[in-house]
Amino acid sequence: MKKVEILRKKYPNFVYQGYDYKIFRNDLRIFFDFRMPPNIKFRPEIIIKNTEKEISRDLDNFVFHLGLMEIPTYWKAACSPIIEIKASYLNKEQIKWWQNFILNGMGQFFYENQIDFRKPNFLKIKCLKNKITKNKSNLTIVRLLKKRFLVPMGEGKDSIVTLELLKKKYKKENINCFIVNPKNNHFKILKVAGINEPIIIERKVDRKLLDLNKKGFLNGHTPITALISNLAVFCAVLFGYNDVAMSCEKSADEGNIKYLRKDINHQWSKNSQFEREYQKYIKKYLTKDVKYFSFLRSFYEFQIAKIFSQFPQYFPVFLSCNEARKTKSGTRKPTGKWCGKCSKCLFIWTILYPFVKERDLIKIFKKNLFEDEKLIPVMKELIGESRCKPFECVGTQKESLAAFYLALRSFKRRRVKESLPSLLQYFERNILPKYPNIDKFSQKFYS
Repeated sequence: MKKVEILRKKYPNFVYQGYDYKIFRNDLRIFFDFRMPPNIKFRPEIIIKNTEKEISRDLDNFVFHLGLMEIPTYWKAACSPIIEIKASYLNKEQIKWWQNFILNGMGQFFYENQIDFRKPNFLKIKCLKNKITKNKSNLTIVRLLKKRFLVPMGEGKDSIVTLELLKKKYKKENINCFIVNPKNNHFKILKVAGINEPIIIERKVDRKLLDLNKKGFLNGHTPITALISNLAVFCAVLFGYNDVAMSCEKSADEGNIKYLRKDINHQWSKNSQFEREYQKYIKKYLTKDVKYFSFLRSFYEFQIAKIFSQFPQYFPVFLSCNEARKTKSGTRKPTGKWCGKCSKCLFIWTILYPFVKERDLIKIFKKNLFEDEKLIPVMKELIGESRCKPFECVGTQKESLAAFYLALRSFKRRRVKESLPSLLQYFERNILPKYPNIDKFSQKFYS
């Protein structure tokens, strides 16, 4: 019997028991109670810094929904066939929405663990709470005289581009940033951007989950962008912002691999389908006062890189390498540096290469990635020469193909007499002849 079948049989129910929140030392502290009978309990916490001293109980529905978004993180440990909602009420339409959310958002997790999610009764969500008279918050934004934007900030180029483009169009005092579990790079970026009072969230994962991971329970990717989106909308209402401006791009719509006849997309909660579905859900069940959208939806990654190259002040402080933040379920300390070995590093290097001087890129990555022969298999994964596109937030395969072609062209223009580095040499000899029209289709990404 497979591990997942053993765990599902031992832990058939995952229970969202309840939630609580209070103000403590000017911070809003939120707790969730999750259970996997007979003997596992989780109590994760979210801390929203510097909130008001008094909080209205009209927050109940929002807090309840924060807990719903936390469910996949803990449910995945045993992949229980039934999720019981006792914390508050969900109608049939909402139950269907959340069931679809889990089945779609956990696609990479299912693939990584070779789980057949198509089986009858694989997942059923039951609401055990009686119907209540209201399931939408009465909270309204009181500061609507001016357009006010809240920008969820990562450490990478995309949110920086969103922030800088908004600053060009609107007054800086009407724009603020939202950060979950900030790192040193976040504060360096904010210092460069001139953002002095960001909204800061601490999200504390229950250590019991990490212990279960070490014991062999199931683990894998969860739709973290959806969770951050939900927190951002909540904070927009809490602090008085009209718009949540995400930084999800057009490239996020492409999946990584087919599994059980389903398109598995690492960036599912960043794609346009989720954005549309979540926008509808917000308006119907959370608030009509906040507009949630992606500011970069019409751009490819390559186009965003072109814009980002115009802001060299951020070159020393941005960090897009996910290996830099991995802890292997708490077994190691994150490096906080570009690894120079992963698909994300190679992709970012390549899309910036036509727009940024090579010596400036080497300052960022501490080496010339095109000279590393070990990255040839990574390049092949990025451009569609392998079975699976890397499970990272990278561009489409055609976009990556165009990026390597334009990097090759840029190298030849800059350094006419020098021989090609390993990756570009391999690309010219083995990849380029397969695509006689590459110059033409590359233009849509470049323009």
